[in-house]
Amino acid sequence: MNGLFDLPSDLQNSYLGLVGLHLRESLIPVLGGLVVALPIAQLCVRYRWLYPPVLWVTTVLYAIPSLAFFVVLIDYTGQTETTVMIPLAVYSLVVLVPAIVDGVRSVPPETLAAATAMGFGPVRRYLQVQLPIAAPAILAGLRVATVSSVSLVTVGMMIGNQGALGNLLNDGLIYHQTRLVWLSVISTAVLAILADALLVGVRRLLTPWMPRGGRAARPTDVDAEVRPEPAVAALEDAVR
Repeated sequence: MNGLFDLPSDLQNSYLGLVGLHLRESLIPVLGGLVVALPIAQLCVRYRWLYPPVLWVTTVLYAIPSLAFFVVLIDYTGQTETTVMIPLAVYSLVVLVPAIVDGVRSVPPETLAAATAMGFGPVRRYLQVQLPIAAPAILAGLRVATVSSVSLVTVGMMIGNQGALGNLLNDGLIYHQTRLVWLSVISTAVLAILADALLVGVRRLLTPWMPRGGRAARPTDVDAEVRPEPAVAALEDAVR
């Protein structure tokens, strides 16, 4: 069993070191993409004419092959982690911007009107009312972006050994070691599954009104629990 995790010296990392590197290179771009996507999405909600061109730009950027991105960035950032993370952050925008826009637009107008009547300014209304109600859509987008980022990190093996677990795949092909190939593939898949499961847990914590699965409660159930509507619950939380 110990031999399974013995890695070639050219990787300059232990197995756990590669796992940590993979997580860093995949999660930081998604967080960066979320920070950029939030204000862009709000502008698209406020100015509807802006949404189609923004969506077009993010789609075109997503269509650029990662290797072409690397070639352009290497002159500025070198063969570093940054060269891998910048394209991943850009790719995440094509998922996150539409998810946030759709989520924020789903907020009922009467909820916004009630928040405005209670003295909520645009920023407070966005942060305390619109984003909580849009949380399910935003987290759904985050799940897609995160899993995609975890898988795309492996392409970094093409530039200076920056592919984290993808480097295992590269070495497995070079040294004809099937063990390294399987270790790379399975480890990447497990990381993607764990990251997705973590975001599902976060969604359940942030959106207690969402269904948890299983048998749906019927109105005739004696122990049926009446839950507030998402918009009402978010507004009540904001007031508190």
